[in-house]
Amino acid sequence: MEGAEEEPLVRCPVCLRQLPAAHINSHLDRCLQAGEGEAEPGASPPCKRPRLAAAPPGSRAEGQPEEARSAASAVFSLFHKGRGGGGQSPGAPGRSGGAGREEEAALKAEDGGGASLALKLEGKPLAEQLRPDTLGDFVGQERVLGAQTLLRSLLESHEIPSLILWGPPGCGKTTLAHIIANSSKKNGTRFVTLSATSAKTNDVRDVISQAQNEKRLFKRKTILFIDEIHRFNKSQQDTFLPHVECGTVTLIGATTENPSFQVNAALLSRCRVIVLEKLSVEAMESILMRAVRSLGVQVLGQGSEHGSSATGSSSESSESLVYIEEKALNTLAYLCDGDARTGLNGLQLAVQARLAVGKTTPLNITKGGSGDGILITEEHVKEGLQRSHILYDRAGEEHYNCISALHKSMRGSDENASLYWLARMLEGGEDPLYVARRLVRFASEDIGLADPLALTQAVAAYQGCHFIGMPECEVILAQCVVYFARAPKSIEVYKAYGNVKECLRMHTGPLPPVPLHLRNAPTRLMKNLGYGKGYKYNPMYKEPVEQDYLPEELKGVDFFKERKT
Repeated sequence: MEGAEEEPLVRCPVCLRQLPAAHINSHLDRCLQAGEGEAEPGASPPCKRPRLAAAPPGSRAEGQPEEARSAASAVFSLFHKGRGGGGQSPGAPGRSGGAGREEEAALKAEDGGGASLALKLEGKPLAEQLRPDTLGDFVGQERVLGAQTLLRSLLESHEIPSLILWGPPGCGKTTLAHIIANSSKKNGTRFVTLSATSAKTNDVRDVISQAQNEKRLFKRKTILFIDEIHRFNKSQQDTFLPHVECGTVTLIGATTENPSFQVNAALLSRCRVIVLEKLSVEAMESILMRAVRSLGVQVLGQGSEHGSSATGSSSESSESLVYIEEKALNTLAYLCDGDARTGLNGLQLAVQARLAVGKTTPLNITKGGSGDGILITEEHVKEGLQRSHILYDRAGEEHYNCISALHKSMRGSDENASLYWLARMLEGGEDPLYVARRLVRFASEDIGLADPLALTQAVAAYQGCHFIGMPECEVILAQCVVYFARAPKSIEVYKAYGNVKECLRMHTGPLPPVPLHLRNAPTRLMKNLGYGKGYKYNPMYKEPVEQDYLPEELKGVDFFKERKT
């Protein structure tokens, strides 16, 4: 007995009781089986069962101190995190899973669905949550994916060729690849996704090696989707060539850059380029309305027959306390500039911001009725986007498209269009000195001698931009652009110089020598050879001097006249 009394004591991590070391294991089993308390010390260990039961009446847990039971609950919750009875806070002892669910339902009813809406917006971005899985749910791109189109027929028949999907951000390239992935999995085709921003050449070779094995052993096709394929350099793109050629993989590439410049010509010839355009405002409105329905947010301003349809026309829709103005959705559809990702993420940001504030507003929800709710207005949407979403890439095709549009607008004397394209470039982040350099060129190419001061204006604008930079120099460029749009135009010098270049390019044999009378004679030897002999110094004559200045072969040529091509 003395030895038993000297046996060291060990504290139970569940109920914090001090027990002999020999008994701690059996006690711990009973403690965990009982949920928050411990069973009778003399009871035999019960059979294994889900450890979710509350402490039975009469157990010692009822008589334990509050802090001991709280600690037991905290430890116990760690063992059952994520199980069916979860959702119970560690500091709430004795609450069963059913009681927790009832309280959660009561909380949802109390806040009018705001808590459930906040949960829907957690985790993945809204654009990713609502990504369509089938062609029937795909919105927009009717020219490419409309009924009876070639691509749609191929996708529905699971005959997918190698494709290059080219279009601006948010137009549906990745979504279309996602739909093809879902369709191919049902058809037994293997679908692999890589991103050129993070994948290496070895990753591509591994996928191709696996595709070869799948094709040889199981006759199974492989579709390889490369997002942002323009990020691969030319040698990396060459990796695909033989395997796309022989059908080992079906390549689907997505790019925002012009494939003519960013994709190998050899690879481009083996793929079909699908041009996707910016989504229309109508398509954006449909996408945003679908998002509103999925979130259970009611749209105000549509009329009574439209109000319930936004939330599924159920009895619960009238109890929802989160609303959005129809005008706010229309504004968001315009401001996102055809980018569905920007529109959906802007909607998500506006809703989350209003839920975080939690301020309700008195509303006239139905005719003759009113209530309080969280209202999302047009200003909240604009605040989420900060400014109009401008698509412009200083290093991509849009850069050349905009400068070309500016040049042609000034040439056509359209001052309004000229200012618009200038603003598109500057507000999109273009270097003002690049624009100023193009204006210097325009002054001589398109205005020329019709207004010789245009070149002075252009050089002064360049120096002004160099001195003060953006944003102050934007008005300097605007003044120069408007001056050029209003100025008279002449390409006389530009065309004449082009004729001279063509004459030199088309000349056969050695170029004619400079006539002797036009040559300089700085030495006695050159003078003795006839250099400068017979030259008439024009300022010494009051009358016009008749003298040839062109080589004998070109005598009488007029470069300012139209030349036959």
